Amino acid sequence: MRILVTGATGFAGSALLPRLLAAGHDVRAFARDPARVTHDVPVVRGDMTTGTGLDAALDGIDVAYYLVHSMESADDGSTFETRERRSAEHFAAAAAAARVRRTVYLGVMVDETRPLSSHLRSRLAVEQAVSAATPEAVALRASIAIGPASRSFRFLVRLVERLPVLPLPPWRRFRTQPVDERDVTAALLAAATTTAADDARCSFDVAGPDVVSYGEILERIRDLMMLRRPTIGVPVSSTPIFGRVASVLAGEDAGLIVPLMGGLQGDLLARDDAWAQALGVRPHGLDRAINHALLQWERQEPLRAR
Repeated sequence: MRILVTGATGFAGSALLPRLLAAGHDVRAFARDPARVTHDVPVVRGDMTTGTGLDAALDGIDVAYYLVHSMESADDGSTFETRERRSAEHFAAAAAAARVRRTVYLGVMVDETRPLSSHLRSRLAVEQAVSAATPEAVALRASIAIGPASRSFRFLVRLVERLPVLPLPPWRRFRTQPVDERDVTAALLAAATTTAADDARCSFDVAGPDVVSYGEILERIRDLMMLRRPTIGVPVSSTPIFGRVASVLAGEDAGLIVPLMGGLQGDLLARDDAWAQALGVRPHGLDRAINHALLQWERQEPLRAR
């Protein structure tokens, strides 16, 4: 099968490429900087926000993965919602013109029954645009990914490392279902060939088996790192202020962290667990996921607090 992976230098794309190659697929990558693609695959240079290179990248492709997000600040002053919409529209038009059979999109878990933050609203709009472009589509809505390359997980670990006391805003009580990065990769791999999307468009909530609050996620990370970090609830009324302070403390881009925190407005739980059976994945528990992620992290760089 001829497959295109966009976002090939991100955590999902870089983990997926070798799995697709091992499965025997004919794989091509799309990237702004081909030198950053570390696997031996043909790479088309391009820019999703302008559409440059998409026609060449999608030529002859059967399945196209859309793994691109644009949350950091831009030189032109545009918002991430504008950039994401523009990128999705370019991709969708090019995929339709190339007669791509199936798209696979990795987004975030969304509760469509309540008002959405700008971050979640943008992710849902991208999902809809990408999925509508081809006769078959698989949209994976993932909870927070637990892995050394997941920026959300790295942000939480850095907070645990660097703060002697963990201040937890009101969203600490909201619940979600963190998912092992390995399970996300397995789901992406299976999405290319799953019969669930034959002549259809479908979406799955990709979630781990443990339902925990965001405060509990931080506490689990702390405990598995064997650190003493007392937690304290804080009545923060301004998510942007807290997000900017937290991003500085963790050494992360506020353009990523503030919208993510803005999306923490209630529980984000899976609609069902159909993804595991449909995609043939047996999800890991949270403690196993965190332990594996920390071990993999330490093989690449030391954790200051350990």
